[in-house]
Amino acid sequence: MFRTSDIVLIAVMVSAAALTYKTKREAEEQLAAVHKLQAQIRYEEDTIDLLKADWSLLTQPSRLQKLAEIYKSQLALEPVNARQIIGLDDLPAKPVTIEDLSSQRLGGMADSSGEGSLDGKDPVVTGGIVQ
Repeated sequence: MFRTSDIVLIAVMVSAAALTYKTKREAEEQLAAVHKLQAQIRYEEDTIDLLKADWSLLTQPSRLQKLAEIYKSQLALEPVNARQIIGLDDLPAKPVTIEDLSSQRLGGMADSSGEGSLDGKDPVVTGGIVQ
């Protein structure tokens, strides 16, 4: 009644259908994950927009002025005098310190004698792996 080739073709057809179903199911799961991530992104973007709106509301100059007036005694706020603002030329110069490097030995390739330190290793620490 059934030949061997018929049975083999039916088995191939059933396995192809199972593989197609499995692939379709995995694709649907991935699509659901993508939709979930897109919803999370939209939620985060809405939250960011809301926080920006709150920030702009909280930092309005008129609101800050009212708060400064209300809490003036507690914060000890005073207007800035013109004498308190100075130019760049009025700042004191930072003292320059120059280290004497002539007495120190040079390590690595700059050392012509090949003796970087007593144990033959370069004494310069560069943040690499210490052996």
